[in-house]
Amino acid sequence: MTPNVVERYLALGLAMDRHVSGLVDSYYGPKPIAARVAAAPITPPEHLVAEARALLAAIDAGEPLGDPDEGPVPDHLRLEAVPDAGRDGTRRHYLRAQAIGLLTTVRKLAGEPIAYADEVEACYGVRPRRFEQDEFETAHRRLDEVVPGNGPLVDRYVAWRESLAVPLDRLESAIASLAEELRERTRLMFGLPDGERVDFELVTGKPWSGFNYYLGGSRSRVEINTDLPVLSTSLGPLVAHEAYPGHHTEHVRKEAGLLRRHRCWEESIVVIGTPHNLLSEGLADHGFEIVMGPRREAVVAEHLAPLGIPYDPDVVTIVRQAGEALAGVRANAAFRLWEDGADPDTVIDEVARFELTSRARAQKAVEFLLHPIWRAYISCYVEGLPLCRAFVAGDPARFARLITEQLTPRDLIDQTSPARQTSQARQNS
Repeated sequence: MTPNVVERYLALGLAMDRHVSGLVDSYYGPKPIAARVAAAPITPPEHLVAEARALLAAIDAGEPLGDPDEGPVPDHLRLEAVPDAGRDGTRRHYLRAQAIGLLTTVRKLAGEPIAYADEVEACYGVRPRRFEQDEFETAHRRLDEVVPGNGPLVDRYVAWRESLAVPLDRLESAIASLAEELRERTRLMFGLPDGERVDFELVTGKPWSGFNYYLGGSRSRVEINTDLPVLSTSLGPLVAHEAYPGHHTEHVRKEAGLLRRHRCWEESIVVIGTPHNLLSEGLADHGFEIVMGPRREAVVAEHLAPLGIPYDPDVVTIVRQAGEALAGVRANAAFRLWEDGADPDTVIDEVARFELTSRARAQKAVEFLLHPIWRAYISCYVEGLPLCRAFVAGDPARFARLITEQLTPRDLIDQTSPARQTSQARQNS
């Protein structure tokens, strides 16, 4: 029997992961498909290109996506029905965007030259941009007014941030306390399947600060990297990003709704290099402010104070607002590495200068950008947050759509009116 479109999509992602381990972020789909791919010889990249092109053609030609078997849904996975979920047009639109990302990735695996900005746009659905140095300098001036201490801004800012390092022996307690609060807020606002669970682990030797490994069955393992001290200023957003209402919440809701209820098995795989990643990172970054509201720093302080962890909510609030523009520093660093051909040591110095950070943290940032899986991924953070924030515009019901439905970056762009963007700009000012 000829595999249907979704089966081919799952098999292609798994075959790609055999070339670069980690391209598949998570897989809890049909075991026979995974077994077939694992038992077969590794597919040459040029053959994967042909398979990706054929998959895209099959989607466009209207070939069957897959049998939406309406078997029983376990009671603990019952959530509200997803509007339009399982409808051919919605799924086909989503899968087409995903297939373009897969095709771009396998073209690179096959050695085809693809310009950095073109790669980002094809994989993630939004064209990246360089940020003007003036934007960073404006942020520096605002920070100069609020960062405590004396002396040059960079020295004060680095010293202030590093003074907020969470002692390693208290880190797990702080994570657990914040996760409990975030989970309850998420449950009340959006709903969670019974029995869902997140296990946090402290790890080292990773290029990222935190990572969610979704295991299926409403379970996640979240790893927190301690190569560098974890700062109290980032702890709340980090837990929210990886767990509630971020990656874990998105996974469990889509497994319960899209996959278990509507049999959209394409949701059982997450492949790096696809538009889904940009929205997933954007919503995960935005979720902290959605569930915590305007007092989010004060709430974090209530959890950290009993543990003796330093955190001044008033200063953190002002510094966060002033420093948000510095997110573009790493976007520029990627351009410097992959379009300008700049020496990594030079880029490390530039990141340290414009992001006002230590060289060790700048080096970790550039390590992420040099990784073959992650080189274009930085745009998921830089472009994903403002896109999701503009789409949501402070409305939890629209955030619920992000963690429930099959949407693409183009969907958000098309559904974000100038009026909503103006309203959101006022809210964030």
